[in-house]
Amino acid sequence: MRPIQPASYLFAARALRDFGDAFVAVLLPVYLLALGFAPLQVGILATASLLGSALLTIGIGFLGARHDHRRLLLAAAGLMFATGAAFVSLHDYALLLFVAFAGTVNPSAGSVSIFVPLEHAVLAREVTASERTKMFARYSLVGAIAAAFGGLAAAVPDHLAMFGLDRLGGIKVMFVLYALLGALGGTLYARIPAREMTQETKRTAALGPSRRVVFKLAALFSLDAFAGGFVVQSLLALWLFEKFNLSLSQAGTFFFWSGLLSAASYPVAAWLSRRIGLINTMVFTHIPSSIALMLAALAPTLSVALALLLVRAALSQMDVPTRSSYVMAVVTVTERAAAASFTSVPRSLAAAISPTLAGLLFAASLRAWPFLICGALKISYDLLVLVQFRHIRPPEEQP
Repeated sequence: MRPIQPASYLFAARALRDFGDAFVAVLLPVYLLALGFAPLQVGILATASLLGSALLTIGIGFLGARHDHRRLLLAAAGLMFATGAAFVSLHDYALLLFVAFAGTVNPSAGSVSIFVPLEHAVLAREVTASERTKMFARYSLVGAIAAAFGGLAAAVPDHLAMFGLDRLGGIKVMFVLYALLGALGGTLYARIPAREMTQETKRTAALGPSRRVVFKLAALFSLDAFAGGFVVQSLLALWLFEKFNLSLSQAGTFFFWSGLLSAASYPVAAWLSRRIGLINTMVFTHIPSSIALMLAALAPTLSVALALLLVRAALSQMDVPTRSSYVMAVVTVTERAAAASFTSVPRSLAAAISPTLAGLLFAASLRAWPFLICGALKISYDLLVLVQFRHIRPPEEQP
């Protein structure tokens, strides 16, 4: 019987975490309102949570260069357990604000997390260069599927009403489940092999010879994220409702298929990257998706708009596993955790700015402009990536 590979434990741990993050992202504002807090307090707590996640992720990037990744992942899983337990037991706003800032709860269900840079570093060391992108494609696919089911699980508190439990009690049950998912994740992390630490490793800087490459990638990835913030899912739904009077059931069907196409594109991206390279896959799938988005903004009918948006969905996420694989490939082994951290955090911070600008354009009845700006900025990003990094090839693409 073949032993279970460390990557399998990481896949399972990510599935548990993304499942929990997805239902917490939906239930967190409902829970806070049920506790009697005002919408402004909910917004402040969400902002504190995002800021705390970003700072923790940066910190883990520094620690990852000098410490065993397994121990850090176990500590992160413990923090997830403590976060869920604290949200169940605490009702004071100041304490909840502190837990949101210092804990693992993520109101966006996004990829900024203290787990991500550590998991990226462990995954990259477990496979050969030729298999690395396929590994990250599977990793992304597992997370996407788990998050989809996590979103569905957000309805569980309403179903618990048949057992006599009110909504507030039902949501508390979900936070207990969130804590248990953290504990289960810890048991999985405990099964991955420890990283061999030497005196030289313990003295290694978080970023060394690859610092310039990492900072340049972080800046370009931030431009991409800033562009994407103009067309976040809620704004896309708003545009479809206002322009075409799309019904809720139609919207649900569209976003289901859109998410399914995005998830299915991950293994396709791995296959394509082996034939044309990581950078080419990132760029030459992204540009058509941006063009499809811009054309959708100008589409005369609902059917044409939805068809173009589904084309975009099938292409726009193919850079996710290829981007992660490329970052791991072009830095040294000891820099991987820091590189994953420093290229993901600025993305999320940049993405938080543009939805407000898009909202202003919507308010001014310039509803097509967020889509056009997003597409133009993303194409600019793709061309900059091609120019700056086409000559920096990962090991498996070296002649």
